[in-house]
Amino acid sequence: MTRTVRFRTSLATPLGPMAATFDGPVLVELAFRDTPASTPSPAPAGVAAALAALRVALDAYFAGHAVDFDVPLAPEGTPFQQAVWNALRDVPYGSTASYAEIARRIGRPRAARAVGAANARNPIAILVPCHRVNGADGSLTGYSGGLERKRALQALEARAA
Repeated sequence: MTRTVRFRTSLATPLGPMAATFDGPVLVELAFRDTPASTPSPAPAGVAAALAALRVALDAYFAGHAVDFDVPLAPEGTPFQQAVWNALRDVPYGSTASYAEIARRIGRPRAARAVGAANARNPIAILVPCHRVNGADGSLTGYSGGLERKRALQALEARAA
């Protein structure tokens, strides 16, 4: 059995550096970092096309375009987390949902807090748009990249939508 070697790199964005981790051509993590981006190393052949597609899509996204990210994803998590993350991908660009709405969408209407916990553990920012989830009253609630970034992402999408 052949095991792929994970490739990690930094990507510069208007909201600060993001760390991207690929397992072969599949993205397993994309997260904001508060430390300066390091100089990225060249991607191995099996990752280069996926990384290039991610860069192009992120550039378009930050330019204010609704993007269908065409990068294969494999976030690592429990079956419940996977269900939440899949539901997040159905929240339209420029829209928001509440934790309770996501809980209902996955057939677990009493699991709003568990949805919040799964949302907080989302390993793939922007492409799995956990930034589109707000509190029941519409207020901004936690975001692993920081509330200022969440506010900026929602504002970017609202302007473009």
